[in-house]
Amino acid sequence: MPDQKKSPPAVKLFALAALFGVIVGAAAVYVKETGSGNGDAAETASASCPLTGEKVASLTPFMKGQVAAMSPASSPRPIALAFDGPDGKPTNVSAFAGKTLLVNLWATWCVPCREEMPALNALQKSLGSDKFEVVAINIDVGDDEKPKVFLDETAVHELGYYRDASMGVFNAMKKEGLAFGLPATLLLDENGCLIGSMNGPAAWDSDDAKALISAAVAPAAGS
Repeated sequence: MPDQKKSPPAVKLFALAALFGVIVGAAAVYVKETGSGNGDAAETASASCPLTGEKVASLTPFMKGQVAAMSPASSPRPIALAFDGPDGKPTNVSAFAGKTLLVNLWATWCVPCREEMPALNALQKSLGSDKFEVVAINIDVGDDEKPKVFLDETAVHELGYYRDASMGVFNAMKKEGLAFGLPATLLLDENGCLIGSMNGPAAWDSDDAKALISAAVAPAAGS
C-alpha cells in the first residue's frame, strides 16, 4: 500500500494557533457579507434546547488539553447553517438530525486550516458513524478546483465534500459571535443545538479530542 500522509503532530497545530491572529485579520478583510440566507436562518431559529445545558455541563470537563480552546456554550441554542452537500445540492444542519456534528469552516488560503484538515480526516475515520460526523465546509470563492486538489494532495478522503462559495456560513456564525476568523469549529448535538465553539486550529486526532467527541455522542445517563 502507498504511504499516506500522516496528520501533523499536535505541537505543530499548537504552533499554528499563534498564526490565528493573522488569519483573523485577513478574514476580516477577505470575508464579505453576502445574501446567502444563512444569517436569516440563524435569526429565525427560535426553538429552545432545554436539555443541551445539561450536556454542556457534562462535557465541559472534556474541553481540555489539545481541545482546551473549545468554549462551552453559555446559551445552548439551535444553529441553522445552509451549504452545499457532496452532490452539489443545497443542504443544511437539520439534514443531519440524529447525529452529533463537528462543523468546521476552512479555506485553502488559511494555513492553519490546511494543517488541521488531516487531523479532522483522522477523527472522522476513527469515530465517524451514524451517530457522529465531521462536517468540514470549504468557503473558498470560485470553483471547486483548488479545494479538491488540496484534499487529493493531502489524502483527505474520509470527509464529505461540503461547500459554501458565498461564505454565508461564516457570516452566519460571525453574526452569532461564533466565528472571528478561520478555522472556526462548532460542536452540535443530535438536535443541532450548540454545545461548544472554537476559533483556531486543534489536534482533532488526539486522545483529548476523541474523548470529547465520544462523550458527546454517548447517550445521556438514564436515557
